Amino acid sequence: MSLSLRTDCASTLSAGSKHYEYFSLSKAAKQLGDISNLPKSLKVLFENLLRHLDGKSVVLKDLQAMVDWQHIGHAEREIAYQPARVLMQDFTGVPAVVDLAAMREAVQRLGGEVNKVNPLTPVDLIIDHSVMVDEFATPQAFTDNVKFEMQRNHERYLFLRWGQKAFNRFRVVPPGTGICHQVNLEYLGKAVWYEERDGKLFAYPDTLVGTDSHTTMINGLGVLGWGVGGIEAEAAMLGQPISMLIPDVVGFKLTGKLKEGITATDLVLTVTQMLRKHGVVGKFVEFYGDGLADLPLADRATIANMSPEYGATCVFFPVDEITLSYMRLTGRSEDEIALVENYTKTQGLWRHPGEEPIFTSTLTLDLASVEASLAGPKRPQDRVELSQVPHAFKNSVDLELNKSTKQHAPLVSYAGKNFQLQEGAVVIAAITSCTNTSNPSVLMAAGLLAKKAVEKGLERKPWVKSSLAPGSKVVTDYLAKAGLTDYLNQLGFNLVGYGCTTCIGNSGPLPSPIEEAIKKNDLTVGAVLSGNRNFEGRIHPLVKTNWLASPPLVVAYALAGNMQINLADEPLGQDKNGNDVLLKDIWPTSQEIANAVQLVKSDMFHKEYNAVFDGDEAWQALEVKSSATYSWQPDSTYIRNPPFFDDMQLVPAPITDIHGAHILAILGDSVTTDHISPAGNIKADSPAGHYLQSHGVQAKDFNSYGSRRGNHEVMMRGTFANIRIRNEMLPGVEGGFTRYIPTQTQLAIYDAAMQYQQNKIPLAIIAGKEYGSGSSRDWAAKGTLLLGIRVVIAESYERIHRSNLIGMGVLPLEFPANVNRKTLKLTGDEIIDIAGLQSITLGEMITVTITDKNGQIMTMAMRCRIDTMTELEYFRHGGILHYVIRQMVK
Repeated sequence: MSLSLRTDCASTLSAGSKHYEYFSLSKAAKQLGDISNLPKSLKVLFENLLRHLDGKSVVLKDLQAMVDWQHIGHAEREIAYQPARVLMQDFTGVPAVVDLAAMREAVQRLGGEVNKVNPLTPVDLIIDHSVMVDEFATPQAFTDNVKFEMQRNHERYLFLRWGQKAFNRFRVVPPGTGICHQVNLEYLGKAVWYEERDGKLFAYPDTLVGTDSHTTMINGLGVLGWGVGGIEAEAAMLGQPISMLIPDVVGFKLTGKLKEGITATDLVLTVTQMLRKHGVVGKFVEFYGDGLADLPLADRATIANMSPEYGATCVFFPVDEITLSYMRLTGRSEDEIALVENYTKTQGLWRHPGEEPIFTSTLTLDLASVEASLAGPKRPQDRVELSQVPHAFKNSVDLELNKSTKQHAPLVSYAGKNFQLQEGAVVIAAITSCTNTSNPSVLMAAGLLAKKAVEKGLERKPWVKSSLAPGSKVVTDYLAKAGLTDYLNQLGFNLVGYGCTTCIGNSGPLPSPIEEAIKKNDLTVGAVLSGNRNFEGRIHPLVKTNWLASPPLVVAYALAGNMQINLADEPLGQDKNGNDVLLKDIWPTSQEIANAVQLVKSDMFHKEYNAVFDGDEAWQALEVKSSATYSWQPDSTYIRNPPFFDDMQLVPAPITDIHGAHILAILGDSVTTDHISPAGNIKADSPAGHYLQSHGVQAKDFNSYGSRRGNHEVMMRGTFANIRIRNEMLPGVEGGFTRYIPTQTQLAIYDAAMQYQQNKIPLAIIAGKEYGSGSSRDWAAKGTLLLGIRVVIAESYERIHRSNLIGMGVLPLEFPANVNRKTLKLTGDEIIDIAGLQSITLGEMITVTITDKNGQIMTMAMRCRIDTMTELEYFRHGGILHYVIRQMVK
């Protein structure tokens, strides 16, 4: 029956000058039941299941469960999803390629065929996370930063060039091209995918997974995609389906229009706050409503980009006329555009006015109610209206790290000027990140505001490090076309690079006099960035409060220079005649912005993407030998052969119970993957810093944790090493430290873990709610494993990190309702025992025994958060990659 249904649904359609084979959803519905009220995102999943229906990994009951979903907006069923492609950026892509290289060696050792370790799904890796803002506010900033990038990352880039030659279906977009999500949106994404097989063209929805959490940005183009850990992405590359539960889908209805002066960033911060409050972790969100008719695709992509910030798996915008217009603008062919229109209309994936699909739950937002906002001081969902920012800044001192007894602002001399560096000083103002630099309206608004500011004689404050890091070269083309580049340059927003920069922690050093003043006086200063992440310790180690804002507000704060100024009604500065200038005096009108956006033309996209895979002279000069396996360099501090497969055998050993586990750390709520595995600055006085120095690397050449992700020695030392992480076993202490229980001494978490390993003592992590939120960082799970941690016990998990822990063979358990580290009064001195793991099953309640230092015993049942049979299979094999290797060797 399975194969006959699939055969019965085979159909053809014409689009442009071509004919395509496809699997008809309407034919399937005639046999299985009406699906017209199914959310369009689930129709994409339905098609995926229909196309892969084989009676084994996908069965008829999977499709029937999707049909039945409409009755209650929910289904308790695991499905096998197979995306069309995989997207990577270099921070997450390098360790994935390292793992593939290590897997080839493991397969060779176990007697398998090395060339079987090859992507079976197309992979695009965009190098965009490695450029740092070393130089800024000069015409040479871009050239110098690119030069530094190539010097620092030469070995990593050579390795990626080797991977490009060694692996099939693996393409690399060189550095200096753009941010992976914007390249995906403007060039790689097709909305409807097509490929040739046996002389025929087959069409189906464009779907993907990416190794960056903000892969969801492509949802704005009607493409179903989301972030996964590098571990899960590697399995997808190697042809393994992604195991998932049929998701709940939250409908988000938009009505009305944005008011004058309100930006897409204001909208997305409002949506982020609403959805985080509603609760969408692990769910799909789908936008509908007639407000979409006036929402440009760039605004949709801005909203979709922020999906991880409210915890949703993805945020889907169905295809409509606005989608086609954007595809035409960005240079897609007329044949491709015709295919998207014909296919989505034929398959019921096209958005029609007035549609009301069935959803699990719904929210509604009148766009006219959105106000100008920022988010801060440390979480993207903490939206603050513009007028309330000074109040929110003052309240941020409730954090222990921000309390001080400072009396006076220090006097600083820098760049030929003398000034006092006040509490709340804006020391970083960055137009950065994929969230906003894909959006011409907010970038043109920033340029227009800069123009008006310069014309009135306003200047950037001298203590502000300013930067412009667009998501693609097209941005600089249209800013120049609009005549706005010179005005941004005059305010210090010179081009510094095409990459993630400040948002990932590559903000580079502050000028020395500024850094010294902050350190000496323990100042609480701020960063304002047009990004999507403002977690503690992420942007810059000395900047304690970080604020997400629209690009024009980033420029405005560079002019004002302090978070304690109320930009809603206090002046930014004075004009040439000494008169106060308010933000409203230089804020561009909607019509001015619209006129500027009209200057964005298709030929700009054609020009910049015509040779997207070529790279500059420095990239082309990188030469590597072709070889099936990689020649590991024993003295490398960037690329090392990881130990994950060292002791692996063809048959997995039985799971053993956990006896006598010590607690390595007790962590609070909202601990992010940045806390667990930082991407930015490596401190000289840290285990990773000591390791690099012992290998002859000077502190100035440390680069970042993100750039060192191909070296497990650095990354395991960096696990739980965020300078702002707080381990409740050491009250009042910040950074990656713990109390080593046998001696009751304070040690770096890495050093303590190694001592426990020497004594063969297993380890546990205790945590609060939303453990592992933020980026899809595989090293947050890999480092956890390499430290010897066998179990994590938390109140709740974010989706990707929970999956990654299982993918590395670490057990995730969940406290029972109304029980947590505080109610149990855990101190870290306890011993943990967990039995019955050999017969572990999905979601079962597992007995955990906790013995305190006085010998008192607590026994309770905790929920196993292995949610699907596939995850259970991976866990039994010791991890997802071990499972894949054994399948290959078989």
